[in-house]
Amino acid sequence: MLDSTQRTTAAELLWAAERDLTPIGPLTETFPGIDVVDAYEIQLGNIRRKLAAGARVRGHKVGLSSPVMQQMMGVDEPDYGHLLDSMVLSQDAPIPAARYCYPRIEVEIGYVLGSALPGADCTEADVLAATAYIVPSLELIDSRITDWRIKLADTIADNASSAGVILGAERKTPAELAAAGVDLSDIDAVLYAREGSGGREGSGGEGKMTEIARGNTSAVLGNPTACVAWLARKVADFGVKLEAGHLILPGSCTRAIDAGPGSVFRAEFAGLGTVTAEFS
Repeated sequence: MLDSTQRTTAAELLWAAERDLTPIGPLTETFPGIDVVDAYEIQLGNIRRKLAAGARVRGHKVGLSSPVMQQMMGVDEPDYGHLLDSMVLSQDAPIPAARYCYPRIEVEIGYVLGSALPGADCTEADVLAATAYIVPSLELIDSRITDWRIKLADTIADNASSAGVILGAERKTPAELAAAGVDLSDIDAVLYAREGSGGREGSGGEGKMTEIARGNTSAVLGNPTACVAWLARKVADFGVKLEAGHLILPGSCTRAIDAGPGSVFRAEFAGLGTVTAEFS
């Protein structure tokens, strides 16, 4: 465990890395004694600094919610980060890739809460009852750690590698989805990229949208609603509550895709809708 001076120093290093777009070496190498508690305190320190400068919490994201990523990190539960109002991006305007160190996108459904969630005892039923609507989304992730050379404490301290979120136009309540036969734990998602863009993979002519990844919400620990309930219980340990109006991202159902200048993406969610993102 780090002392308070080391935590402050680590937070300042990440703050400067994000501000100046100058990635730093892994905190796990600079501070070999860092643990998960240190990492969350470092994250919270920088979030408080942003809130003091006028930012507002828009919600939270869950990371490491797939078994593959947990195995890679050697952990048995997800992690989380904060979503601030400045991180909510429009699908109608190009996103400057130069604002980020190593931008990538992930395909996720988002939960927008109509009422606050309970904390330590939160259940999946509580989540569904409190959710105003589900929205298709793309999470923009980034790492202020050089070349994404991250271990668990690195990504947690770096706000779970959060950078932004793009929301689609569709809004559907859990009840509407259920009535249409859509199971939140079994939604197929396909990600397309415009051929010739920075995110392209596959073949085709210039301007053609080509499939580059597909997945299913079951990849999010079997059920993304369970991840939201986990998050409500987890943040309660830090005196945080998931409030009405908060957007919760439960984790990606596809692998992360690099996003460079000129990249154009479209994600399609079966029974839910679409979301697009363009990078300049």
